[in-house]
Amino acid sequence: MEQGDQRYDFASDNTAGICPEAWEALAAANRGAAASYGLDPWTSQLCDRVRQIFETDCEVYLVFNGTAANALTLAQVGQPFHSIVCHQYAHIQTDECGAPEFFTNGSKLLAVGGANGKIDLTEACAVVARQCDLHSHKPRVVSLTQATELGTVYDCGEVAAVVDFARARDLLVHMDGARFANALVTLDCAPKAMTWQAGVDALSFGGTKNGLAAGELVVFFRKELAAEFEYRAKQAGQLASKMRFLAAPWHALLSNDLWLHQARHANAAAARLAEQLQSRVGWSAEFPVQSSALFLRLRDPLVAGLRERGWQFYKFLEPDIYRLMCSWATTDDQIDQFVQDAVALPPR
Repeated sequence: MEQGDQRYDFASDNTAGICPEAWEALAAANRGAAASYGLDPWTSQLCDRVRQIFETDCEVYLVFNGTAANALTLAQVGQPFHSIVCHQYAHIQTDECGAPEFFTNGSKLLAVGGANGKIDLTEACAVVARQCDLHSHKPRVVSLTQATELGTVYDCGEVAAVVDFARARDLLVHMDGARFANALVTLDCAPKAMTWQAGVDALSFGGTKNGLAAGELVVFFRKELAAEFEYRAKQAGQLASKMRFLAAPWHALLSNDLWLHQARHANAAAARLAEQLQSRVGWSAEFPVQSSALFLRLRDPLVAGLRERGWQFYKFLEPDIYRLMCSWATTDDQIDQFVQDAVALPPR
């Protein structure tokens, strides 16, 4: 790698391109004219495919991005005086610029801790117990992230435990599944087992991290919760006029289990990167590598050395934990180049 070249291979799965199948589907949908605002055949086929995958009659909507999927879903199921329990590192808490609070028109996020990015139900119980009268926001929803922001995965028993906690308190359960596919292939279970069969009420189903250009799905497993959601999406600027250009690539991704294949590839790449860095450089992952992300504790000189060689990646947690993210497009050559550069760094 030449000095000064910028490499974004491990900065984020958002830096990867569109997968070939999605690109071809987009080109195919571009031939001729079609009905707008979701009345096209691609959108209809996509919704049917989602119902087939989850093996249930659910309501399915397309929005442009994950922030909209999360914020509008939470706004749909709650009132401004309601609150939402989530992990302190959840995307809705740390990376959505207050969108959940904005679109709910005042709901409060009740952030709790928990090891490896997972909600500690003992902490959640204490937080909810403190919201005991009309002077507090009334708890309404538990939002869990699957896979978590720290790259870990709730197993089906852990999802069920969150649901049991919620149901005992008459709360709904939302799943932020920006990397849902990565979690699913880790668990090797049916999509229904990780969602509605476990008691999840609504899902933000991500495709952008898995090879699409744009467009996330909002899936309501309890159909009554979706009443008039199309109006909410329209008001929020999330109704695509040429929706076929979001739907067609999504349908391609969900065809022939491509979405699972690509998630499996990303997970395997992260596992290989972690193993190589451990065996050849002695860098150990800070959290279990269960999906497509690897987190490392790196001193400033090591980070500077890698960036001098062009590698771009993010500090994720203070003071010194950095994230390396793999994607559907990560290659063995990219992993080898990164590891070689890490090996070449002088000990400091």
